[in-house]
Amino acid sequence: MPDASPIPLDQLIVCTHCDAAYTLKRPSAGERARCARCGTVLITPRRKAGLQIIAISVAITILIIAATVFPFLSITAAGNTNSVSILDAALAFSDGPLLALALLTAALIIFVPLARVLLTVYVLVPIVLDRPPARRATQAFRLSEALRPWSMAEIFALGCAVALVKISDLADVAFGPAFWMFAGLVVLVVAQDNFLCRWSVWKSLDKTQTS
Repeated sequence: MPDASPIPLDQLIVCTHCDAAYTLKRPSAGERARCARCGTVLITPRRKAGLQIIAISVAITILIIAATVFPFLSITAAGNTNSVSILDAALAFSDGPLLALALLTAALIIFVPLARVLLTVYVLVPIVLDRPPARRATQAFRLSEALRPWSMAEIFALGCAVALVKISDLADVAFGPAFWMFAGLVVLVVAQDNFLCRWSVWKSLDKTQTS
């Protein structure tokens, strides 16, 4: 009779998108393991990816902080010029009943992306240094992943682009330093998500906690 013994759980990997289960086979560095059903990337091992992700995270942190301080854009109309920062734009309707909406907007475009990168650095630095994981590293990484759908820096950039096209005929618009910082930040956020192999991080946390 064929061996019907179940496959150990540590030898299985489940697609986070469609729940398809596969026998685990780690790809070589530079290769990708994709779900055959939906095409979701399951494993993307890269050499020295941890250091690259930490470097990108530090750059994102610097850009987020700087982008909230420097002017995002300047609008000139009828001889009047007004400069606003990202934080000014997010909190423009912070009076009265719209205060909660303004704070939520600021959180989605500034504080949530900042929290994600800080949590990622907190989790990855001990792993890269071959040290025991930081306290509650598993919960920190789980929180970082839970915040990912709510990090809307890219949506904000797209909304700004649409708004600028609509007002370009009514006023002169000049991009401030924060605009270019934010453009670079969006690119780095995408790069960080592409570099990060979540399976590798979970595996590293599991090894360090069970050894």
